[in-house]
Amino acid sequence: MAPYLNDVVRILQATLLDDYAEVRRESCRCVVACAQAMPEHFHMQSESLIKPLMQTISHQHYRVRVDVIQATGAVIQSGNGKSVDDVLSHLAQRFFDEIPKVRQAVITVIGEWLLHLRDRYSFFHKLVPLLLSGFTDEIPENMELAWSYWEKIGLQWEKENDDDLKDKIDFSLAPSHYPQGVTRPGLGCRELVSRNLYKILPGLCHDITDWVEGTRVKASQLLCILLLHAEDHITQHMELLLRTLYRACMDEEKNVVRNCLKAAELIGTFVSPKVSLKLITSAFEKTPMPSHIMILTAVIRGSPKEILKPHLTDIGNALSKEENCQRSEEVFYMEQLLSCAQALIEVCQEDCKEISLQLMKVLVTVMAIPSSQHLKEKVEETMSSLAEVQQLDGFLSLYKQHITQLMEWVSVSHDCWTCFSPELLQFTVIATHSGPVVGEALHDFIHILKTCLQPNKDSQMRLKLFALLSQLLQKGNETVNSQGQFLSYLETVIKDILAPNLQWHAGRTAAAIRTTAVSCLWALIHCEILSPKEVNSFSPIRCTL
Repeated sequence: MAPYLNDVVRILQATLLDDYAEVRRESCRCVVACAQAMPEHFHMQSESLIKPLMQTISHQHYRVRVDVIQATGAVIQSGNGKSVDDVLSHLAQRFFDEIPKVRQAVITVIGEWLLHLRDRYSFFHKLVPLLLSGFTDEIPENMELAWSYWEKIGLQWEKENDDDLKDKIDFSLAPSHYPQGVTRPGLGCRELVSRNLYKILPGLCHDITDWVEGTRVKASQLLCILLLHAEDHITQHMELLLRTLYRACMDEEKNVVRNCLKAAELIGTFVSPKVSLKLITSAFEKTPMPSHIMILTAVIRGSPKEILKPHLTDIGNALSKEENCQRSEEVFYMEQLLSCAQALIEVCQEDCKEISLQLMKVLVTVMAIPSSQHLKEKVEETMSSLAEVQQLDGFLSLYKQHITQLMEWVSVSHDCWTCFSPELLQFTVIATHSGPVVGEALHDFIHILKTCLQPNKDSQMRLKLFALLSQLLQKGNETVNSQGQFLSYLETVIKDILAPNLQWHAGRTAAAIRTTAVSCLWALIHCEILSPKEVNSFSPIRCTL
């Protein structure tokens, strides 16, 4: 048939595009037979069959698509390797095919090329990602087929490059920390990915932010597989990876976000925190975004406890910085801060004692934001966990441990507070949530009230603070007087806080302030802190007012 090959190919070019599906299928079988019968001559004519095959590869009948993929495999295998570039994009699209047999055909063809194609070394960086995409196929048989091919390819490459890998074969040690429930790929498979990663990643990172949802999902799945193979070779690609993950983890598609966070956990597993945490925290401090916290949380979850310990202080300081933890009142931002604190406690356990104060600052800030009140229960659980790892009895013990430092923290700028100051909200949370512990920091508490409740201060802020004081005084012996020290500040409360605000001024706001001040006075009299004799001793003050 060799003298007639040119005529045969021209016939097949026409019949591959026939209107009748069975003719196209038979034509595909003829292409395979022709490639096998005349391999030494077929390669000269193979390129001319690529175009009609690619025009047929998206045919509506799945059996036609399967036959076309098999024929394409035979044409490339027996023909010109240059045609690989012409068919790759079409084969990649077939991974999105709804029919499992079509996807199975693609896996088989790519696997055979990686094993037997003469020019396969030139196309590893293009073919390997396609085969690895089969690992996430929803059909178990297709997944097993892809794994089977990949193991064979890795072993074959390992034998072909035995001299280069001799030291790694003899002296390579398994990593001390590895994802649970995951089988480590063979050396040949890992080396294949590591040596081609620099060619694969740029295109893959572009696909993760593609406008087509299916492409983004597939690309994010493939990224996890590649990072699992590359291990510590990820380090040299960290800037590109983090840039991509920051964008991708804000995706509307939950599967993309889940895969990106899984990839970030692998970064935590394989990349030294000196590199990963430095890059993430510097980006976070420059422009704090929820995506930065999400990636930081995932890296923490993937990191071993021992390696994280030297970096805890830096992480805690970055999270608790005013410009970071108070940057936004968005619920989503607060949720990510809370998740990061939870991850630190879960992974580092008793080592979190070093950053207990910083974590308390973060948790108080989350609880203080009005839009995140639904998180209050989770914040309390997190505080309880933080207390537990320090062998303390509940979150009130945490407040007792840090109450003085927390009061100092919020009072730094108290002279400039307005009703919109986040510090006012934080102060309110500390005062109400710490229960009897607030009585141990009465000096700072009264000092802040005295400064902020002067008549020249913001009226709305004064209303909020009087409401806070009234709330605490109603259960005075369980809050401000828990240590029995409130009476020593009583004169300050009456003369310097209540009295100036009880003086008459025109306007509804002034009337509202007088009302709240009177309610505080009423709460003070009825809270059982004062004996009847002590109440009567303040009659001259009431007369003056």
